[in-house]
Amino acid sequence: MIPVIKTDSDEAAIAKAAAILKGGGVIAYPTETFYGLGADVRNERALEKLYTIKGRGFNKPISIIIGSRDDLKWFAREITPAAEILMARFWPGGVTLLFQAAHGLSERLTAGTGKIGIRLSSTPVATLLAQNLSGAITATSANRSGEGECVSAREVISSLGETVDAVIDGGRTAGGTGSTIVDTTVDPPAVIREGIVPSSEIYRWIRGVQGS
Repeated sequence: MIPVIKTDSDEAAIAKAAAILKGGGVIAYPTETFYGLGADVRNERALEKLYTIKGRGFNKPISIIIGSRDDLKWFAREITPAAEILMARFWPGGVTLLFQAAHGLSERLTAGTGKIGIRLSSTPVATLLAQNLSGAITATSANRSGEGECVSAREVISSLGETVDAVIDGGRTAGGTGSTIVDTTVDPPAVIREGIVPSSEIYRWIRGVQGS
């Protein structure tokens, strides 16, 4: 049976989940939109296990959720003025920003692109898990590649079975679409995936930066 950790962000539940992650495990946890698959971003074996669970090729990068804005310096090599504006407007929330990856990050995260997708979540569980690790947790959706995303712990268990080490049951998530992905390594920044925040709103703020 897969351990199901009930939580309303209480410390004991988060500590139990974090211990599994620190031991190299992979867990499912709720985010703003869907359930995500979490692994320690510094643990290469855990990242490989995550790819195996998803049935995903190593040529596809995996984004991360950080525990606080201060943690960004460990994962991003450069933060542009436009990125600063977008973070101030959309973090915490459903916008993933692409940065030049800091040296030493696993290519399991970047897929050799030299870029890393990062967001600060508005979901307390995700933030607390990242804070209990090395400042970040993986944020890929908790499903097998090509299959539908999960909005409940029950759906995660039905989809992934006992391949995950635990599921944090945070209730039903909003669903809809995933995070909006914006590449801030190009000038001007570009939306590369439509998501929960409309691209029109992203570009409105980008135009504001360019006009300032």
